[in-house]
Amino acid sequence: MTTALITGASGGLGEGFARALAAEGTTLILTARRVERLESLASELRAAHGVTVHVFAADLADPDGPTTLIAAIAAAALPVDVLINNAGFGARGDFAELGDTLQLGMIDLNCRALVALTHAVLPQMIARGSGGILNIASVAAFQPGPWMAVYYASKAFVLSFSEALHEEVKAKGVRVAALCPGPTRTEFADIAGLGDTALFERLASDPGAAVRDGLAALAANRAVKVSGALNFAMAEGIRFTPRSLARRIAGALQKARD
Repeated sequence: MTTALITGASGGLGEGFARALAAEGTTLILTARRVERLESLASELRAAHGVTVHVFAADLADPDGPTTLIAAIAAAALPVDVLINNAGFGARGDFAELGDTLQLGMIDLNCRALVALTHAVLPQMIARGSGGILNIASVAAFQPGPWMAVYYASKAFVLSFSEALHEEVKAKGVRVAALCPGPTRTEFADIAGLGDTALFERLASDPGAAVRDGLAALAANRAVKVSGALNFAMAEGIRFTPRSLARRIAGALQKARD
């Protein structure tokens, strides 16, 4: 049986990936900070699908979080055949006014933890000649984002890193894909301060579609998948837009949420 490690699995897209993979009979390793929610989800998935679900509480924004998690998984003698790097968060506001702890923590979780976990599981995948890594980026990765400067930059990192790694390991039997969803109706939007705006309500999509797109992209070893026709059009269009205009448009969209 395939065993999948899903980060940020206590809600949002992470929970969606857990439900989708459980329905396929995949053994799950779920991690997040909110262990009570993980245990509740694990019990539900075991009862509904008869799958094995392991729960590990971890704060991946902590510099030692990824190492501690991987050590716990190794101590339980669990393989990681698929890694879904979903954990992440965003924050909206003036860069100069948002706290540095918040913004550096965003980099630690969105980028540093993702790299650390990928580096920890990849050698074993290469040795087996099989495995898959799905990194959750965003349509934000394709342009600068005034008033969400660090978040947009962190997702640009995830996209670039994923594409590079895809090329490095595609001949070694390991699949790497980056999923780029647009605004999605999950807890992420509320935490980032986006969920209660008219613009979000017009543009937001169902998380189930993003989950399906991500798993399909990983199965096909598609390096980049932008979820949603409108999001795809925006991501493609930005390639032909002067960067000075792109950043003004992104900034105007963020201000329109006020």
